[in-house]
Amino acid sequence: MLFHSLASRDNRCQKLQEQPIFTTRAHVFQIDPNTKKNWVPASKQAVTVSYFYDVTRNSYRIISVDGAKVIINSTITPNMTFTKTSQKFGQWADSRANTVFGLGFSSEQQLTKFAEKFLEVKEAARLARDKSQEKIETSSNHSQASSINGTDDEKASHAGPADTHLKSENDKLKIALTQSAANVKKWEVELQTLRESNARLTAALQESAASAEQWKRQFSVCRDENDRLRHKIDELEEQCSEINREKEKNTQLKRRIEELESELQEKETELKDLRKQSEIIPQLMSECEYVSEKLEAAERDNQNLEDKVRSLKTDIEESKYRQRHLKVELKNFLEVLDGKIDDLHDFRRGLSKLGTDN
Repeated sequence: MLFHSLASRDNRCQKLQEQPIFTTRAHVFQIDPNTKKNWVPASKQAVTVSYFYDVTRNSYRIISVDGAKVIINSTITPNMTFTKTSQKFGQWADSRANTVFGLGFSSEQQLTKFAEKFLEVKEAARLARDKSQEKIETSSNHSQASSINGTDDEKASHAGPADTHLKSENDKLKIALTQSAANVKKWEVELQTLRESNARLTAALQESAASAEQWKRQFSVCRDENDRLRHKIDELEEQCSEINREKEKNTQLKRRIEELESELQEKETELKDLRKQSEIIPQLMSECEYVSEKLEAAERDNQNLEDKVRSLKTDIEESKYRQRHLKVELKNFLEVLDGKIDDLHDFRRGLSKLGTDN
């Protein structure tokens, strides 16, 4: 609660005294204070990271808040350096916070813009520091000049025109010295306020560190519990896989039983058919005997027919022989007939010739 109140108060003060000059989003990391090598994430997701300018202190800071938690509050000094360690990651060391901050960006372009703004703010911080030193030196010189010139009325009464000018300059230096003293008091008050705030922040940081240790212990317990549950889940998954294998085997056995039942039904149907066929076997036997007798009679008839066919073949051969003989006789007759016809034609031509002669 104290840390939250301090954070809200710091946010209100920032709104009154500081103005954001550049804002981006990135994942925030801090160097591990124990190893000084590993990065510890300060935010679970990308958060807003902004450059702020404090008008009253003339200083620049990088601030990032995750919910109600301030995860970056780094005042930029001219000695700081922002280093790009990869295409999307950069870091800088803060000696006041005794840590190293790291930012992971979603693109190389965002990293480049942040680095360029860091250089601009670093140069502005250097100019502000040089200007402040010049003011302090000027105030110191004015104070020494006022102590040398003196301020008593006797010197003023015997002074000439040059002394009058010196007196007016001395008065101006007195006013500047008074303002400088007032500013010093103001700075002392602000310094005291910062010390008190730092003490409160230290207490809050210690409380946060204690909470972090408690969270680490809880995280360790949760991690052990998670490992145990994961091991249990692995065992249950193995059991589930065994159950699934058994289910698959049971399914295969059921399928095999159904196939066997189907085959059994087919065999029973075939057995019924065979039984029905066995009932008609005597009738088939009697029919077979009748058919055998018919077959024997048919074979006898076939034998008789074969005998007849052979006799018919013999008759046919004899008929063919007679036909060949008749063809020869017919051919001879036709030849004799042709000779007779030729003789008849000759005789007719002779008669025709005789008729012509007469």
